[in-house]
Amino acid sequence: MIEILNPTDVRRARDTGALVAEILQTLKGRSVVGTNLLEIDAWAQQMIVDAGATSCYVDYAPSFGRGPFGHYICTSVNDAVLHGRPYDYQLADGDLLSLDLAVSLGGVVADSAISFLVGDTRPPESVALIDATERALRAGIAAAGPGARVGDLSHAIGTVLHAAGYPVNTEFGGHGVGSTMHQDPHVSNTGRPGRGYRLRPGLLLALEPWVMADTATLVTDADGWTLRSATGCRTAHSEHTIAITAEGAEVLTLPR
Repeated sequence: MIEILNPTDVRRARDTGALVAEILQTLKGRSVVGTNLLEIDAWAQQMIVDAGATSCYVDYAPSFGRGPFGHYICTSVNDAVLHGRPYDYQLADGDLLSLDLAVSLGGVVADSAISFLVGDTRPPESVALIDATERALRAGIAAAGPGARVGDLSHAIGTVLHAAGYPVNTEFGGHGVGSTMHQDPHVSNTGRPGRGYRLRPGLLLALEPWVMADTATLVTDADGWTLRSATGCRTAHSEHTIAITAEGAEVLTLPR
């Protein structure tokens, strides 16, 4: 299903996006050496509930996971890149942590992810991974607007990731959002320009470049959810929800 929102729902989406951004930035500030992933999940739960919002993850049970997910946020560490299920693990200096959060507020969903390093250690290869996903995300957003095609966004994202020397997995990528978290169209992280669905005002898209340092192959943890690099290499993931407007693309999940 591809959902086109009316102006009232787009205004609601701005509020949802602002909440997601605020929660992610708060959790980033609290994620220090010694922080437990289960603490991050509990903090996310409290902030979502306090805002009168609803988690998109707790009862989420798609065909690719062993559902329901049962937690409020995805916490992916080092070689984990997507759908990281929080567990009893204390963050260490130099860990690369990705937080992925989707909530519904006022009947409209926003979805965003950030990757960052914990503590004072800054491994250059990890910094480069994060930077590549952030630059690819900016490129995808810049390519979005009314009349653009999904392939234009995929091409822009993939051009940055390939130029940085990273293999690109196409099993998981960006997607439409609206009244639910995952909708069509799928937005691959590489592709050919001029192909696919033509973007229209009122469409919400979650763009999410993610990479693994030396492989495009994923493996799934025994928890049935957490996706890791097949080689054990480090990974990074950046995501924003955007709204297509008559003028271009508005990023809804930027911190205010």
